[in-house]
Amino acid sequence: MASYEGNNARVVFGAGSASLARDEMRRLGGRALLISSASSRPVAETIVAGSDDIVARIGDIRQHVPVADAERARERCRTAGAQVVLAVGGGSAIGLAKAIALTEPVTILAIPTTYSGSEMTSAWGITENGVKLTGRDLAVVPRAVIYDPELTLSLSPDLTAASGFNALAHCVEALWAPDRSPLSDAIAEAGITKLAAALPAAVRDGANAAARESALAGAWFAGIALAAAGAGVHHKICHVLGGRFDLPHAPMHAAVLPWSTAAAVRHIPSAAARIAGALGAEDAVDGLRRLGAELGVARTLADLGLTEAQALAVADEIEVPPLSPAGEVSRDQLRELLLGATLGDIDG
Repeated sequence: MASYEGNNARVVFGAGSASLARDEMRRLGGRALLISSASSRPVAETIVAGSDDIVARIGDIRQHVPVADAERARERCRTAGAQVVLAVGGGSAIGLAKAIALTEPVTILAIPTTYSGSEMTSAWGITENGVKLTGRDLAVVPRAVIYDPELTLSLSPDLTAASGFNALAHCVEALWAPDRSPLSDAIAEAGITKLAAALPAAVRDGANAAARESALAGAWFAGIALAAAGAGVHHKICHVLGGRFDLPHAPMHAAVLPWSTAAAVRHIPSAAARIAGALGAEDAVDGLRRLGAELGVARTLADLGLTEAQALAVADEIEVPPLSPAGEVSRDQLRELLLGATLGDIDG
């Protein structure tokens, strides 16, 4: 049995669409708190230039949303009397906006500048004492999202590759996640196809407007697919590792994805066929590894600083979500997965 629950976000997509941000802020309520990272601040300030609606700004953003950051941001929002949170940037900026909306009566306007996909989901995450707490709440879904491919033209090759592979992970896991449906399957496959075709071109030439537009569309599809199908073992692993060891979010997804895919498709072979077909590969796992090598993303968690002992400790502690009625990843398979993702293919 399958089910589907959409969200009521208004989405504007296309080159130059960021110019509509001020109109969207007013539509959502006017007084806005602007959240943008140091790298996204010039873009954010250009977007809101001349606007009287910005009542406060937050620029100190950390990945995985530490609880202290969330509490400070909520207080800043209350003090300023903001009705809207305008998040310009990647998943960390949007994640902090979600942490505010979880407890405060605000609406979010998201303008992604990477391929994170967080703007399309009701998922939130806050880290406290090395544990990343996660949940789903419709209150944190942005009410408006502006996708402007022109804002991604300045992404470095490394960030383009890692962020794009993160989006790919959303699509891939959506094909085996517990709440998948025929609709989420179709969206996920389309997202993989777009990302696999666009990312190599965008990495080679960041100014390739067509590749940037297609990659951003793929990230949009990825967010919708993940929101509809829910997260599974891949995202559970990444949430635990990110909260515990503060590993870089997007590269971590890239290192884990081939291994989580290999574990999952043992139980759901139909997912393997869909992934391989969307990648244009004969084998799903091999296709992901080849694409990762072409993009130059992180190959192992060890490259990101994780040790074998840390990986095995997490494997013994993590609560593994079921894949579906078709089966679940066993504890031994989880150890194999994390050891492989950490050390790489021992057999070469």
